[in-house]
Amino acid sequence: MVKVGILALQGALEEHENALKKAAEKINKEIEIVFVKRKEQIENIDAIVLPGGESTSMRSIGRKLGIFDPLKEKIKSGMPVLGTCAGTILLSSKVKRKKEGPATDGVIGLLKATVIRNGYGRQKESFETDLKINKLNVNIKGVFIRAPIIEKIEDDIEILAKVDNDPVLVEQRNILAATFHPELSGSTAIHEYFLNKI
Repeated sequence: MVKVGILALQGALEEHENALKKAAEKINKEIEIVFVKRKEQIENIDAIVLPGGESTSMRSIGRKLGIFDPLKEKIKSGMPVLGTCAGTILLSSKVKRKKEGPATDGVIGLLKATVIRNGYGRQKESFETDLKINKLNVNIKGVFIRAPIIEKIEDDIEILAKVDNDPVLVEQRNILAATFHPELSGSTAIHEYFLNKI
């Protein structure tokens, strides 16, 4: 039995919980899901999902609770992590508010990438599109809601899916990061791949 955390500061928690349960069933893996709200919970989990939501709120709450330092250490030591939308912003080393703006240091900062918050625009610019993920041999629906854009990545990051020329699903060793919401795609392929990294 492995313990999979979902960072529960804010955001789409139930959707990830459901996707993880379905994915675990499909690959015949026993999991226990833990909603992580305290730093003490981090040492007892084997993997974690950083969900979508409001990255500024998540950053503010997480810092007050002292969650990010132990989380960073655990990810550094190899714990698998799946970041989606705002979760990808938290993981990235550099974050920009807009394309022309300055980049600031990310909160966890382990994904060697620069992201632009709300890169495609506000809520009304949200969209859905088909994504081909060759490594997983699947096509899924990508749901982009106030999604960030990955503007720049370093060499050791593998791009698993793109929209136009922008990476939207990337992998850096134990870090899997999506700018969209795989939990809303109707497919558990990404969650299955994530669970298999444990």
